[in-house]
Amino acid sequence: MSRLGQVLRPFPYVSYLRVYEPLDAFSDAQQLAILEQRARERELTEELEHEQSLRRILRTVSDPFPHHEADLVRVTHFPSMNGTTTPYYCPNQLAVRTTLAAESLDQSLRGPLIDVLVPEIAREAHQARLDPDTFADSVARLYTRSATWGVPFAWFALIHEDDLTEVVEDDGRVSTVRITARIGDCIDRGRRSIAQLAVGAPEMDLLDELTEIVEWLEIFRRDAVVEVDYGPVADRVFPDDSPMDVRLGIESLAEADMMGAAASYRRLASRWIPIRQLARAS
Repeated sequence: MSRLGQVLRPFPYVSYLRVYEPLDAFSDAQQLAILEQRARERELTEELEHEQSLRRILRTVSDPFPHHEADLVRVTHFPSMNGTTTPYYCPNQLAVRTTLAAESLDQSLRGPLIDVLVPEIAREAHQARLDPDTFADSVARLYTRSATWGVPFAWFALIHEDDLTEVVEDDGRVSTVRITARIGDCIDRGRRSIAQLAVGAPEMDLLDELTEIVEWLEIFRRDAVVEVDYGPVADRVFPDDSPMDVRLGIESLAEADMMGAAASYRRLASRWIPIRQLARAS
């Protein structure tokens, strides 16, 4: 790993939910960009993203937006139905995602702090760099979701402990864990959990979260794959039984087994609450 890659450790912890599609799912222009990057190793892509982030942070004038960097593309390989391994692609869409993040920050922060973090002049310059047509398409078809200080429980409802799992280690530490599954399986699991929650716990926020995620997944082709990327928080929790605990908890709620649901929640809470409390640590 390069020196810049070693310096920048994502903090706070950031995890990702990504959708990867085959090459022919993209436009001709997107395919050309993908073909230029498809031979690059995944870890090099992660390092390039970290280096770009560090350069934006270290600008002399506050401006968190990307300027004219080429958009990175992640590549994953997943077994096809005939047993061969097929490449799938996930565009980073950084310009769009930073725009949406700035809008979210603008809604959550008040007063002069927002102008310090995201100055108006930087926002205007970033807006001028965006192509309004491709921006609208990208917002409607966003391939990546992110979460800080832990993996959302709704994501765990999409995956299974038997799904394809990659553990990435660096100097004896788990730098991330990536769990990948076919999108059809994820949608089916999500729908099953939605039906169970609608019966057993219709007031839970998890029901709304899962409904929204399944609706998002249904935008993509059925030959896509879904990846849950723990990010560096994996070093604190892996090996992790959260997918099984979430599934058992939802099943217990549907069966009105409150003791079973409480036991599942206690296991999840003991694992994730200490990490989420770091968000409020000084």
